[in-house]
Order: sequence, then C-alpha cells, then structure tokens
Amino acid sequence: MNQVQKNKELLIDYANALSGVNKTRQLLLQYAEDEKLIEHIGFFESVFPNYEIFFDEMTGEGNRVVALARFRGRNDGNFKGFPPTHKNVEFQFAIGYEIENNKIVHHWLIADQVALMEQLGLEAVASE
Repeated sequence: MNQVQKNKELLIDYANALSGVNKTRQLLLQYAEDEKLIEHIGFFESVFPNYEIFFDEMTGEGNRVVALARFRGRNDGNFKGFPPTHKNVEFQFAIGYEIENNKIVHHWLIADQVALMEQLGLEAVASE
C-alpha cells in the first residue's frame, strides 16, 4: 500500500473515531499534532456536541490529502454570541490535511458558512 492510501485510511479512521462522540484532547492527540485543528474541533464540539463528519471524496498526493466532506450536528452551545437554537444542521466543507509520521500536522478548511447560518435561522442577523 502506498503512502497516499495509508494517509487516506488514517483520515477515515480519524473521522470514524471522532464522529458522534465527545472529542477529548486525548482522543484528538491520537490523530493530530496541529494545535489549530485541535482548537477548532474543541470549539465546534462545544457548540455542536458529539457532531459527526463524513468524507464523501478524498484525493491525495505525497503527504497531503484533500477531502470533500459533510458536517452534521445539533446546535446545543453558544455560537458567535447567539444562544443555542437546538436545531440540527448539515453542511458541506472542504479540508486539506498534511500528514507526517501518521499524524495530522497541518490543515486548512473551507466551509459553507451561509448554509450553516441559514439552518440555524441566523442568516438575517448575519447580514445586518
């Protein structure tokens, strides 16, 4: 198995391990050394406890993998100064990972924030 395929399998294991459970720092450190990713996940875990992620498509080259993915969760925490709506949301995102020694060391992320805000009923507030 080549390194790109190993990296994709690591990310599939990562998504499966994190989806639907409390994302503790201890759990995250099994897969990532990227502190910004760990902080980002911690924030979203506080807003959407036990959220799920699904990788719909993955491509890779060298030590990098890019995934088209979906986020699914329920808003049970404060988000951008707004109280919880207790609404279920699902939106798409693209994320790139750099992997070294079987750990995520860097990432970038583009998310459909408009879809998220609309599903939370905050789109009118966000545009003001």
